[in-house]
Amino acid sequence: MKRVSLFLSALLCMTIGTMAFAQVQVGVVLPTKDEPRWIQDQTRFQDALKTAGINAQVLFSQGDSAKEKANVESLISAGAKVIIICPQDGSAAAAAADEARAAGVKVISYDRLILGTASVDYYVTFDSFAVGAAWGQFLVSKATGKANHLYLYAGAASDNNAFIFFAGAWSVLQPKIADGTFVIKNSSEAVKLQKKATLTRDEESKIIGQVTTNWQFADAKNKAEANLTSAKKADKGTVYIEAPNDGTARAIADAFAADKDVTKYYITGQDAEIASLQYIIDGKQSMTVFKDVRTLCADAIAAAVVYSQGKTPVQTATYDNGKIKVPAKPSAIITVTKENLKAAIVDSGYLTADKFTGL
Repeated sequence: MKRVSLFLSALLCMTIGTMAFAQVQVGVVLPTKDEPRWIQDQTRFQDALKTAGINAQVLFSQGDSAKEKANVESLISAGAKVIIICPQDGSAAAAAADEARAAGVKVISYDRLILGTASVDYYVTFDSFAVGAAWGQFLVSKATGKANHLYLYAGAASDNNAFIFFAGAWSVLQPKIADGTFVIKNSSEAVKLQKKATLTRDEESKIIGQVTTNWQFADAKNKAEANLTSAKKADKGTVYIEAPNDGTARAIADAFAADKDVTKYYITGQDAEIASLQYIIDGKQSMTVFKDVRTLCADAIAAAVVYSQGKTPVQTATYDNGKIKVPAKPSAIITVTKENLKAAIVDSGYLTADKFTGL
């Protein structure tokens, strides 16, 4: 009897464990905990999923594609029917997407596109080309006369978005480079290609290879300092800087601010991180592109719910991932400067005023 009782107890524990795993309806895999942007996304996902009554699990890959794949496998085992993946490496994530597809799980690529596979059902993103174009438009709006000093920086070459951001910026900046408004100071590859309005992927790759920050604060700081060390005094003064996101923008801004030969700088960013919004208030960063994570999370969750109902979510665009054209729904962006920061960030309810000083 005692052995029977122990067996039944063990069986009950296993059943409860299986039920607990089966409660996971939607899985979310984000690239890293080490950047404020992704912690913001985690919070937004958890709040929105809870409000929607969806049992979910949010996991982080910590910049490791093997861990990302293991996270997807864990979520498949936990019974997830839809997995939302923001790949830390778009190409490497294809294997994880293929595994999910083989298990009958819907895959939503989130913010960054999973490349080289037909196993992506949907892409929820901001208009990355428009983000880059917003950087270009801002820098152009601040430039006067000719021969303004332009420094280019980009995200990670492993991230497809980095190329789209750069293409958007190039579409606006290139005509102003060609007519002499700007002179590129830190990329010989960009100088070689400055007369081309549209670049191939390989051409973009050559430029990004020279100006990549890898989305890393330290890499951005080191690259900016190296550029400033090799630049002549005549290449400084007032400078215009295309920085690819808020974290790298702060690092690059700090490097340029510390150079006594830089008298003024204009610098871009994106993600509306709290630290960068404070930099904008303090005059240390010029702008950021606000991508309201609430909207992106809501779109991803709406798509997950629709898939769970056996239906297809709304499509307003497609993105070529090298294998298929992935159905997508790009979300709107907002350029934020010191002038409209309060209205765009605080009055909209995205963040509260007590997060800032001097607002």
